[in-house]
Amino acid sequence: MVGPSTAHEREPLPPRRAVDTVGAQQRADSFTKRSIKKSSKLAGLRLALSMLDLTTLEGKDSPEKVRALCRKAIRPADFETSPPLPSVAAICVYPTLVAVAKEALAGSGVKIASVATGFPSGQFPLDVRLADVRYAVAEGADEIDMVISRGHFLSGRFGEVAKEIRAIKSACGPAHLKIILETGELETLDAVRFASDLAIDAALAVPAHGDRCADGEVFIKTSTGKVTPAATMPVTLVMLEAIRDAWLRTGIRVGMKPAGGIRTAKSALHYLVMVQETLGREWLTPNLFRFGASTLANDLLRQILKELRGRYTASGDVSEA
Repeated sequence: MVGPSTAHEREPLPPRRAVDTVGAQQRADSFTKRSIKKSSKLAGLRLALSMLDLTTLEGKDSPEKVRALCRKAIRPADFETSPPLPSVAAICVYPTLVAVAKEALAGSGVKIASVATGFPSGQFPLDVRLADVRYAVAEGADEIDMVISRGHFLSGRFGEVAKEIRAIKSACGPAHLKIILETGELETLDAVRFASDLAIDAALAVPAHGDRCADGEVFIKTSTGKVTPAATMPVTLVMLEAIRDAWLRTGIRVGMKPAGGIRTAKSALHYLVMVQETLGREWLTPNLFRFGASTLANDLLRQILKELRGRYTASGDVSEA
């Protein structure tokens, strides 16, 4: 349970907004009941593919595995379509493998995202987490996926959470920042909403260039993928509403990345419907919306082939990374 803010915090914090939990769950469920026409379904599947952050975050990750992932990121399938299938948005790896990915992706346009800040726990001294970020950026990361200190947040040390986000955003330099809330540990939708508002306000206070952040320079992200539950539709809806309110207040479009637990193309389409109806078509781009997924890619490819060929594919038609 989120504790009270501590007396030593002297900086303004965003207001706390109560979330109607039952209403959020019912509205999120309503997005799964939309009827999608065949032509729109194929376009949606291709769009979801272009929004993927192909991810490998295992202790056994190796340069060879990352190179294979990069090949799949550039050319997700061996079969031909007209128009050709898009590349995915990014690959996501540990900082020590960023340089490998940078070489493998050279000239492709696929971004390199790297987890940092003591991923997944965030339980490291701040100077170590900042060094982690600077190292990943120096190696060639275009995007940093950071984790907030849930221990600080859940004990009510909100000002410290905000200060750490600002310090990490500054350490990112030109790289974009995705702020992982680890919503499965925040316990309530009220806490998810407050953490979203806190993260957005803190990150937007530190633009990479000029006097304000660019659209898509900051994302909020549900999960590390290491905690259950990870991404859920009610949680994502609450975060999208925080993004909507920030845009109305600042004119800056913050991105969104649900991560963990989204495994099927059908589920991905439900998320796209929710984004369009909550934020509008402007957010239906990889610059503002991503899926963090390890297994979603192949189901999207199988469903694309089904739409094109009228039948389900054999397992060999879609390769593993």
